[in-house]
Amino acid sequence: MRPTREGHGVTTLELFFDLVFVFAITQVTSFMADDLTWRGALRGLVLLALLWWAWCSYAWLGNQAQADEGLIRASLMAAMAAMFVVALTIPEAWGSGGGLHAPIVLALSLGVVRLGHLAVFAVAAAGDAGLRRQLARTAVPVTIAAVLLVVGAVLGGPAQTGCWALALVVDYTGVYLAGSDWRLPSARHFAERHGLIIIIALGESIVAIGVGVGGQAITTPVVAAALLGLAVTVALWWAYFDVVAPVAERTLSALSGSDRTRLARDSYTYLHFPMVAGIVYLALGLKKVTEYVADTEHHPLSEPLAAGPLWAMYGGVATYLLAHLAFRQRNIGSINRPRLAVAVLLLLAPFLVGALPALAALGVLTAVLVGLIAFEVVRYAEARDAIRHQA
Repeated sequence: MRPTREGHGVTTLELFFDLVFVFAITQVTSFMADDLTWRGALRGLVLLALLWWAWCSYAWLGNQAQADEGLIRASLMAAMAAMFVVALTIPEAWGSGGGLHAPIVLALSLGVVRLGHLAVFAVAAAGDAGLRRQLARTAVPVTIAAVLLVVGAVLGGPAQTGCWALALVVDYTGVYLAGSDWRLPSARHFAERHGLIIIIALGESIVAIGVGVGGQAITTPVVAAALLGLAVTVALWWAYFDVVAPVAERTLSALSGSDRTRLARDSYTYLHFPMVAGIVYLALGLKKVTEYVADTEHHPLSEPLAAGPLWAMYGGVATYLLAHLAFRQRNIGSINRPRLAVAVLLLLAPFLVGALPALAALGVLTAVLVGLIAFEVVRYAEARDAIRHQA
C-alpha cells in the first residue's frame, strides 16, 4: 500500500478499470432501447444507479491509496472481473434466457464488488481509527442493500424492481447518513476521476450514434444526424469542462478535512450521477434518431420520433443541465440563469417538437445548446478568460 498525497493524479489502471464501465453503460443503453416504455426507462435508471455506486466506491479507494500498487491493484482487477460479469448480465437483468439465472448472477457479482471494496478499504485505513469507524457504519447499508438485491433477483418481475429500488434508497441514503469522516488526500485525483467518467458517458453517446446506423447505407440524412448528435455532445462537454470543472477542482483543493470530504461527497459522488444519467438517456435518444434516418424503409424521413426516445433525448439534456446548476450551487453558491432557462425550455420542448420529423427534433436540440454555449462565450468572455488562465 502506498498512500496518496495532494497532487496525486489518476493512474493508468484506473483508466483501464473504467473500460468495463464503458461496456456496462453501453449495455444499459441497449437494454432501454429494447423496451421503449416507462418501465424500461425506470429499470435502466436502476441499473445505472447500481453501476454508479460501484464505480464511486473505487474512486474513493483510489484516492486513499495508489490504485496501481499492491493490494489495491489486485482489488481493482478483481472488481473489473466482477463488473464485467455484471455488464454481461444486463440484457437479462429481469429474466434469464437460459443457462445461469442472470439476475442472481448480477446481484451476487455486485455484492462481491461492494463488500470487497469495504474489506480492502479497511486494510488501506490501517492506523486510522476514525476512518475505520466510518467504514463500519457504511458497511450496514451496503450489506442490507446487497441482501435486497439478491432477494429481488430471486423474486423477479415487479417485486425485483421494487427490491432493487429499495436497495438503492437504503444504499444512497445510508451512506450519506453514515457520516463524512472519510479522507480525501488529493482533490486533483478526485476531480479528474469524475471528469473522466463524464467523458466516458459522452463517448457512449457518440458510440450510440454509430450503433444506430446499424450497417445501413450512409446517406445525407445519416451524416446530418451524426454531425448534429456530435455537436450536442460537444456542447455538453463544453458546458462542463470549459469553466465548471476547473472552478470546482480549485474550490475542492482550497478546503481540508471534513469540509473537503463533504463537498466531494455532495458535488461529485451524488450530483455527478444525474449528469451521467442524463447523458445516457441522451444516448438512447440519439441512437433512435439515427435508426430512424438510416432505415427509411420502415421510418420515412417525415416520421416523428417516438415519445420515449424524444423525452429521453430532451429530458436527458435537461437533467444534465439541472445537475450542473446544483453542482455550481454547491461549490460556489450561485446559479447560472441562462442554463436554468434552457433546462426548463428543454423540459417543455417535447410538447412543442413532438410532431416534427426525428431529424428536425434533433436539429432543434442542437440549435438550442449551441446557442447557449455561444451566448455564454460572448456574455461572460472576461470572466471566462480569467478563470481558464488562472494559475
